[in-house]
Amino acid sequence: MLRTAVRNVLAHKARLLMTVLAVMLGVAFVSGTLVFTDTLGNAFRNQSKKSYDQVAVAVTTWAERGDEETSAINEATLRKIRELDGVADATGRVSGFAGVADPDGKLIGNGWSNTGSNFAPGTDGKDRQYVFTEGGGPAEDGQVALDQETANRGKYRVGDPVRVATTGPVKEYTLSGVFTTEDGAVNAGGSLVLFDTGTAQQLFLNPGQFRDVTVTAEAGASDRQLLDAVKPLLPENAEAQTGAALADEEAKHTEAGLKGLNTILLVFAGIALFVGVFLIANTFTMLVAQRTRELALMRAVGASRRQVKWAVLMEAGVVGLIASVVGFVLGVGLAVGLRSAMGAFGGKIPAGPLVVSPTAVVSAFTVGVLITVLAAWLPARRAAKIAPVAAMSSVHAVATTKSLVVRNSIGGALTLFGAAAIVGGALQGTENGRWLIGAGAFLALIGVIVLIPLLSRPVISLVRPLLLRLFGVSGKLAAQNAVRNPRRTGATASALAIGLTLVTGISVLGISLGQAIDKMTTDNIKADYMVSMASGRLLDESALTALEKADGVTAVSPQQSTWLTVDGEGVSTSAVTAGDIQKVFTLKAVSGSLDTLGDGAIAVDQETAKAHGWKAGDSVKVEFEDEKTETLKVGAVFGGNELLSPVLISRTVSDPHESVPGIQDVWLTMDGGQTDANEQALVDALGDNPAMSIVDRQGIRDMFGGFVNTALNIMYALLAMALLIAVLGVVNTLAMSVFERQQEIGMLRAIGLDRRRVKRMIRLEAVVISLFGAVVGVALGTFLGWAIGESLSDDVQGYALVVPWDRLAVFLVLAGLVGVLASLWPARSGAKLNMLTAIKTE
Repeated sequence: MLRTAVRNVLAHKARLLMTVLAVMLGVAFVSGTLVFTDTLGNAFRNQSKKSYDQVAVAVTTWAERGDEETSAINEATLRKIRELDGVADATGRVSGFAGVADPDGKLIGNGWSNTGSNFAPGTDGKDRQYVFTEGGGPAEDGQVALDQETANRGKYRVGDPVRVATTGPVKEYTLSGVFTTEDGAVNAGGSLVLFDTGTAQQLFLNPGQFRDVTVTAEAGASDRQLLDAVKPLLPENAEAQTGAALADEEAKHTEAGLKGLNTILLVFAGIALFVGVFLIANTFTMLVAQRTRELALMRAVGASRRQVKWAVLMEAGVVGLIASVVGFVLGVGLAVGLRSAMGAFGGKIPAGPLVVSPTAVVSAFTVGVLITVLAAWLPARRAAKIAPVAAMSSVHAVATTKSLVVRNSIGGALTLFGAAAIVGGALQGTENGRWLIGAGAFLALIGVIVLIPLLSRPVISLVRPLLLRLFGVSGKLAAQNAVRNPRRTGATASALAIGLTLVTGISVLGISLGQAIDKMTTDNIKADYMVSMASGRLLDESALTALEKADGVTAVSPQQSTWLTVDGEGVSTSAVTAGDIQKVFTLKAVSGSLDTLGDGAIAVDQETAKAHGWKAGDSVKVEFEDEKTETLKVGAVFGGNELLSPVLISRTVSDPHESVPGIQDVWLTMDGGQTDANEQALVDALGDNPAMSIVDRQGIRDMFGGFVNTALNIMYALLAMALLIAVLGVVNTLAMSVFERQQEIGMLRAIGLDRRRVKRMIRLEAVVISLFGAVVGVALGTFLGWAIGESLSDDVQGYALVVPWDRLAVFLVLAGLVGVLASLWPARSGAKLNMLTAIKTE
């Protein structure tokens, strides 16, 4: 039977081509994902190991500039660590944000990973963490060294002036040297600036203090013993680990991050393979139908039902194995391409070999073979039921009335249960409701797939008169062919329906969320500009002072994060500029007056006031971050603003209780609104600081809503594989259908249907099937998008369902285009058939 299976695969290799392609693409997706993440994980593990290769003990504190509660490492403690037996050296480090301007004044790097640290030479004058290719480390205030990539991007050479921005005003330094490094910030697309130790301490912490210490051991010294000796010398909040333990910890964090990426990619690979199941099942169903006489003859000469079934399954196994081999090779190439693409887009990946793990190999081949065999199981089961007497006739077995009733009953029940769960989850909301929607979506999708053959007849019959009117006989025949075998049409349309269900659902939800977020920003913001750090870190108070003095500024208020404790419960609070906050944000007092912020009162949003039972005029005892308490008056209750904290307080009240104001961003209105001159005035006020981001109102809208569009585009790209497989399914069905209907096409040619109309008939059949699947997918996807959106509506201010009719129309047009393109080869093959040869074909 194995020999027979291999022979049949070779005999029908052309008809199995699309199946091989579908499985190959799915396996490539799976294997490429596994190889890519394994390679990344190995590269980052090796980088961590290399970074801590000579580190015996690493000491970490969480000290911040001006933070009196968290203890840093001082010079005396560092000296004591150096004097311990077995310690070769101990190096103190401080770090923080530092951004470098390019020759045009723009920030080099992505902001959040732009880092500054200190050059800490040993007795030999070298810092073992950095290898200098030009010049040397900064030896005094006014000098800096840059990593090689940053120096190249800024076209800097040793001796050049370099403008460097930290959290304070931008300053100009002289470049002392250029170095290479395996620092993670640089590999992430950022930059690294080295200052002399005194300057770095002044910028990032406090004079004479270090945030971290790395200890190297003398030959033969035990890392564990050094760790035990170092711990008693450290301040209370410091943490010490061996270098090996720290490298392992970083590796685990990297693996955890890659695991999330791995899961997301594998989910979309699973979707692609699920779509491929319909193509595989359709192919083997049609092959079995076309080989009825052959399989019946096998039964007639003594083959058992089990042998026939296993023969078909072995054919599927051979196809799956061939596709898996090709797909795995393609997946490895995909992993290499992804790695190169990340480098091209600025993501620097540590050097390392391509990792092809046994798990990736076994998973890829198991998935490819198993999916193919499982998809072929039902056709194999049908093949086993073919009676030997069927060898006397070419009539294919048809489904019994009982089987159709059972199928449609199961499909109807699944669809109803799924729809009920989706509606219930939408009405319930919350996370539990969304889980219910997910379960309902799965049931409904399976139910609709089961029912699609039943749905095909009435739906396609609606367009039959139109096809007849527009395309005559070709249109009529196309509609009849599309419903001739409902199961085949349903399986082909199901693949497209699944892909478009996901694409449509994501589109409806994403566009609805995007418009809600856009409405939230336009309704809640009056400011012309928002100023923040490009790194996402807190602004220095000097930036706020400079903006207050800028030409043309009419109102300015920071979004300053602080924290109040009321009755033992923390309350998120924004410290703002009284009087100006109403000019930069839309705030409506429900009771009381927002002007009372200037008198030392607080303003509370409606939900918080209701939760605590507060009303305007009440007195509230609050505890500040420095643990001092005051009794403050509730001066106003206002309608909620999603961009502000639920409690507002004047900066004049909160600042005395904070060592460093937590200014996240500053909002401004200017005389004349948004103009180039006004924006330049802000740039000048901030000293042309490349680390400062100045965004106008449209930019604010794009910033808040941009991630939705980005997410949508990523989803579309990941679902493209599933849609491509669905297209292959249409091509495959039509090609095999043309082969199956050779005699019929020959007869049509003989009675006057010319080649042009044969092509049109096959092309229209493809379009009808594609549009049928697209309509089902768009309808189900819109329903799911509505349900998920409803479950989120309580969490997103101003959420309302937006049906993107333009995109849905594009999806339907593209589905029709898919049908046209998918039919090119089958239509050409059908039109080229020799009518006499075709008529004689059985």
